[in-house]
Amino acid sequence: MSVYSVFTGCKDYLGNETDLSFIEPPNFEQRQVAYVPILPEITEVIEPVKIIQGFDELLYVVDAGAEEIVAMDQAGRILGSTQIPGVNAIAQDRRLNIIALGTKDTTIQDVFYSLPCIYRLDLNPGGRYGIQHAQIINESVHPFYYKSGFSSGDAVGVELTGVAVGEANNYYVTRTGPKNNNEFSILPPDQAVLSFDADDNYRTPISVLTSQGSFRTFFREPAGIASLMTPPQIEASPTRDFMVISAAPEEPVKFRQIEFREDPDGIRYSPVILPQNPERATGFINEPGKFRKPADIALSGDGSDLIFVVDSELDSLYQFTVEGFEGIRPPPGSGETKHIVTSFGGTGSGVTQFRNPQGVAYARRILYVADTGNGRILRFRLTLDFN
Repeated sequence: MSVYSVFTGCKDYLGNETDLSFIEPPNFEQRQVAYVPILPEITEVIEPVKIIQGFDELLYVVDAGAEEIVAMDQAGRILGSTQIPGVNAIAQDRRLNIIALGTKDTTIQDVFYSLPCIYRLDLNPGGRYGIQHAQIINESVHPFYYKSGFSSGDAVGVELTGVAVGEANNYYVTRTGPKNNNEFSILPPDQAVLSFDADDNYRTPISVLTSQGSFRTFFREPAGIASLMTPPQIEASPTRDFMVISAAPEEPVKFRQIEFREDPDGIRYSPVILPQNPERATGFINEPGKFRKPADIALSGDGSDLIFVVDSELDSLYQFTVEGFEGIRPPPGSGETKHIVTSFGGTGSGVTQFRNPQGVAYARRILYVADTGNGRILRFRLTLDFN
């Protein structure tokens, strides 16, 4: 089934409310091919909500409880931290700057507001590298990156939920808001992917060209975004493609892959249609009802071609290949013909359980999950990766 067929007959890509209560978290059983926990748990954080692998080969954790960005090495040792008000998501570009989404306390016409803000952090001021030395070198406060004026409505319900870096240190930011999207407004849609250049200049909300036309209101409650330019980029080609997950209850398909193309007719973004082949897999990333409330998405950048999604409502981790097939390709000589499912989870505090997981990352064949409700970072490794 294609992405288009899911939405056939749905005006402006809005479907009817869908009952997804039937969705069950995947079971973690003793399987020959599975992700197994690496102990000890990392508990030197209060409320981890995001985790990324940096281009500097370090790991960075967003600790919402402490309003900090924490740097770790790949053994899980804490190297330092810095505070950013309201920080909830981060990315690192190839200049090794951190782009952080947080809040900025602002007084406008004698009224106090806490506005969403995009911070740029230099990790190498004065030749001393590290998150503990980080300096804020730019702030893009909502809504002033796209207009000079301000109205009280700009401060109501708007959230910046995710950030991902593209091929030329450009980046994308996902935004949600309280109002209905207006396809014809000159302002950015409330539910949108916003595009910025490498110097933090706002460019445009992403309009997506589909078989039914071009839509600047294509996205619904985007909860996270991942670029295909993921460190360490061993086999990646330059691209501005990205993947977005949706937390909208009315969206049966909560995954979108968007392809960037530039030709003589101009720039266009289009949905990538991933095939669903039941002869090769039993689950698919773009099947209706696969997720209930996905919170984060990450890609492996080491050539293993894996996609990871955490679902905060199902307390589960899902793993797919870049073709959208759930699981991993069968190992040689296994006798298996379909991808082997390695997704797992369930509510709890065990080493293969989660409570409101909000972040996921992958580095050097190790999978990291920000297990927010349990206040810890969990690590896993695929059994096939053990020597």
